Amino acid sequence: MKRTKLLLATSVLTAVGGISFAASHSEMEACEDCANDMTLVSWGGAYQASQTKAYAEPYMEMFPEVSVAWDESSAEAVAKLRAMNEAGNVTWDLVDVVASDAIRLCDEGLAMEIDPDEDLAAAPDGTSAEDDFGDLLVSDCFIPQIVYSTTFGYRTDLVPDGVEPPSDICSVFDLETYPGKRSLEKRPINNMEWALLCDGVAKEDVYDVLETDEGQEQALAKLDTIKDQVVWWSAGADTPQLLADGEVFMGSTYNGRLFSVIEEQDQPVAMMWDAQVFDLDGWIIPEGLPEDRLNRVKHFVKFATDTQRLADQAKYISYGPARESSAPLVGQHAELGIEMGPHMPTDPANATNTFLYNYEWWADYRDDIDAKFQAWLAQ
Repeated sequence: MKRTKLLLATSVLTAVGGISFAASHSEMEACEDCANDMTLVSWGGAYQASQTKAYAEPYMEMFPEVSVAWDESSAEAVAKLRAMNEAGNVTWDLVDVVASDAIRLCDEGLAMEIDPDEDLAAAPDGTSAEDDFGDLLVSDCFIPQIVYSTTFGYRTDLVPDGVEPPSDICSVFDLETYPGKRSLEKRPINNMEWALLCDGVAKEDVYDVLETDEGQEQALAKLDTIKDQVVWWSAGADTPQLLADGEVFMGSTYNGRLFSVIEEQDQPVAMMWDAQVFDLDGWIIPEGLPEDRLNRVKHFVKFATDTQRLADQAKYISYGPARESSAPLVGQHAELGIEMGPHMPTDPANATNTFLYNYEWWADYRDDIDAKFQAWLAQ
């Protein structure tokens, strides 16, 4: 199954992360019959900054006639693309989404199908893009960029005296040992899985249980035990800020966001990797773009997803590149000078107990469980 293969594939992304050498990138030819303006959609914060430095700025340096505008609406990408399609006015050129949203958009005809070997660059040694990305090509419309995880950070200075720092996912639900506010994302994904794990459901049974009404109620009942201590977040920057301000004891967010608050901002925050949830993130090209905009986007995507560019992104944020050929190029942080391999979610020391997010399952059940979760929040 793809889910199993994903875990195996991600485990190799940092196995050779300590090696660093330069890969050549042949000068791209000019883009013919291409628009010169692009609107790229992403998530803001440290992740979008890494895309700007690794992809957009080098591309614009190579092609100075191009201008890039960023829209930080990826969290609402599905709803907004549905609305744009309904109105017949697609204003976005390239959209960063998680894998499950890519599957939904592809199924609904809102994302364009791609041919990896035609639309994406081969590896430097000639390996085809399809083989280089391998099992991470989880949809005909999805162009993978990174493997990341959602995990927890906690304030080291708020750990009670005489108590070991939290190292188990179920510490999130233990208000007696670890008092204080929690921050959780304002959506069911990950929260429902963690709740079931901490209510005694075996890891391999989580999605079978969550598929039932009884399982969904079980997860929400577990979340009820901490609901009055939860600050709900919608943007990836929220938890790092709440932690930095000391407003929560622990909170979930993307591992790259926590890397930034810990290593770049030097806050008294530590990472809790237990039951981190692996996921994929990448691009989709909206269906229905005019030819000149489509030509520009495809030209940019071939550049931005080549072996070197994906490795370059890992200089700025602790996400594993989605191409196998990029892994040997991951070296030090561009500004801090620290080796990035040990900060990747796929590093063996961090991945002793991982939970693999089932993007295919959530693509099927997301709308229904979203509605139930939002109704629970409003109670």
